[in-house]
Amino acid sequence: MADTFLITTTTTKRNRPDDETETKKKLMTPSPQNIFTDPAAALASTRHEFGEHGGVNMSIEASATFTVMEPETLRRIFTGELGPDSDYYVYSRHFNPTVLNLSRLMASLEGTEAAYCTASGMSAISASILQLTKSGGHVVASRTLYGGTHALLQHFLPRTCNITTTFVEISDIESVDEAIIEGKTNVLYFESVSNPTLTVANIPELSRIAHKKGVTVVVDNTFTPMVISPVKLGADVVVHSISKFVSGGADIIAGAVCGTASLVNSMMDLQQGAIMLLGPTMNAKIAFELSERIPHLGLRMKEHSNRALTFATRLKKLGLKVIYPGLEDHPHHELLKSIHNKDYGYGGLLCIDMETEDRANKLMSYLQNYGQFGFMAVSLGYYETLMSCSGSSTSSELSSEEKVLAGISPGLVRMSVGYIGTLEQKWNQLEKAVTKLQEYGFANKN
Repeated sequence: MADTFLITTTTTKRNRPDDETETKKKLMTPSPQNIFTDPAAALASTRHEFGEHGGVNMSIEASATFTVMEPETLRRIFTGELGPDSDYYVYSRHFNPTVLNLSRLMASLEGTEAAYCTASGMSAISASILQLTKSGGHVVASRTLYGGTHALLQHFLPRTCNITTTFVEISDIESVDEAIIEGKTNVLYFESVSNPTLTVANIPELSRIAHKKGVTVVVDNTFTPMVISPVKLGADVVVHSISKFVSGGADIIAGAVCGTASLVNSMMDLQQGAIMLLGPTMNAKIAFELSERIPHLGLRMKEHSNRALTFATRLKKLGLKVIYPGLEDHPHHELLKSIHNKDYGYGGLLCIDMETEDRANKLMSYLQNYGQFGFMAVSLGYYETLMSCSGSSTSSELSSEEKVLAGISPGLVRMSVGYIGTLEQKWNQLEKAVTKLQEYGFANKN
């Protein structure tokens, strides 16, 4: 299928009166200045898809395949002459109207020309890297990444695709520059704020050195939607596990790729598209549910960040070794302060380094079972606080040596701070458990 579809935040509908079409276009077109100033404003300026019968919510297009009125139309769709930009669809593994509407919201959120949503965050990451590289290709990546991403780059892609990765300390700009080989390296990959160590990436500077050598910058912004806008800072592609903060309910697995229209369309190409051919298709019912949650993402992120900063500040005063980029003593506090969207704080994740796995497990057990504060579970972005010992859970794919290089302490507790209940109610629960733990001598002193 020809690469002709412009899957952006604007579209047209077939068989619609001209005046209605123009009204829809205005509703769908985000204001350029809003895209680059405030993600909430960009979302509010993006088309709100009406229901088929005038409902305030868009309809769910649950069909796997789509009809045409004339036989010739099907041929024109497959040659790329007609497509979803003019409201022609063929099969939901290719494009689906409901998924496309969610994708437009994700594009507005990240200030990109286009986006498309996938069945999981890992499928978005995998498809992006596969689309941007080829056999014999080379990636430079942060040595501190989500364990699944690290395993993909370190083990799976070399074995299956002959794509190799050089892992570097992402905060060492000189080392990153040296690792990028002009003419060979295809992608520079890192997380806006690293999982789990909360290292903040200098996106403007990293983008500058990558672009100087013709390399595409791909940023995982799962930890900081609304808080950081990577494309505004120079990145090319943003990927998300929208299972996390965007969803907010810990009940949906989903991902997104945000970038240029040419990239998104290439990923949906019949002969060369990584999303089209690998098939990580998002269910339209999932897309509908997620589209209902995005409008209050900004409110949720503000409260996640507010509570994370409050708890981090108070926990530090209790003598715990707290890692949070909103604290002034965090080594990248000034960097984050200079690049974040200030209305949304410094993010909803903090870490407590208990130094040993035993002390980390004791802390989490006390918090959940004694203080009734949060749950021991992986993932993040939930309205309840979720906590896990990263080294033995979400970063367990890394070897012991790789964990040391990545700065992951055996006792590092990653905490995704929720917003349920009142702030003081939750702090009292947290303080009660920490105090009891310190009385028994299990809590370390900063």
